[in-house]
Amino acid sequence: MEFIRHISQLRPRHQGCIATIGNFDGVHLGHQAILQQLMAKAKDLQLPTVVIIFEPQPQEFLVSNTAPARLTRLREKLIAMRRSGIERVLCLRFDAQFAALSAEAFIQQILLKGLGVRHLIVGDDFHFGQKRQGNFATLLKAGKAYGFIVESQHTFTLGSERVSSTRIRQALEQGNLQSVKELLGRSYTLCGRVRYGQQRGRTIGFPTANIFLHRPISPLNGVFAVYLHGVTEKPLAGVANLGIRPTIGGNLLLLEVHLFDFNQTIYGYSVEVEFVRKLRDEQRFASFDALKQQIDIDARLARAVFEENEE
Repeated sequence: MEFIRHISQLRPRHQGCIATIGNFDGVHLGHQAILQQLMAKAKDLQLPTVVIIFEPQPQEFLVSNTAPARLTRLREKLIAMRRSGIERVLCLRFDAQFAALSAEAFIQQILLKGLGVRHLIVGDDFHFGQKRQGNFATLLKAGKAYGFIVESQHTFTLGSERVSSTRIRQALEQGNLQSVKELLGRSYTLCGRVRYGQQRGRTIGFPTANIFLHRPISPLNGVFAVYLHGVTEKPLAGVANLGIRPTIGGNLLLLEVHLFDFNQTIYGYSVEVEFVRKLRDEQRFASFDALKQQIDIDARLARAVFEENEE
């Protein structure tokens, strides 16, 4: 899959494609339906597929203090799109200059001059351009004027409710990982690299793989039964804490994973953590001894989860 980091990197060979546009945060079942529609149409028309995304996501730029936590970072989003068979991803930098771009300028500069779009698939609630002035009707009118087809992807529902990133965030906040799995079509995961930590866990018999997530806030927090992928051929079972570690006065978001029956050094590994079940919320303990006792309970609960899944 080709990742195009800026519109300036577009070349004549990128002209002529079938495209879609959106945040694709989470790449959930609704997004996957759009990607499948895109792939099917591309096969019929013998055209390459392009997904247009934004970085940062518009809400993160426009209302940075109140923007919701991301479900997926850019890297995680790209991994999911590669798995879907997408050929190209164009990432547009969303800044003040881009936010001021009119809907007509977006069509001219991105869709026509940049990509030479032949067929465009967007959600029926899609808006774009300065102050969200452009919509599906705007694209239909432009398509007739400039010779490209515009097709809508209607709302994708599950259990009579629309599948959306917001709905998934709500399920994550509630710790309902089964619902999240149904909405995503897969388990919820976070990716990162194992880094050196303070090694406090070793002092109480629970060494952890410390994974810095490079995000200010997370859509979920607490203690979980997890699988860690990316170290051995089979996933490794463990128990994880996702949060700021209030007992030791932490303030940096960190994912700490204690792996069961595993003692290899894995610093530097890029890993993916799969969240299986939430055990409890993160909490502050009065002492390190109290924390150790709770971690021992958490580990036994997590082991029970995996034994239950094996039955």
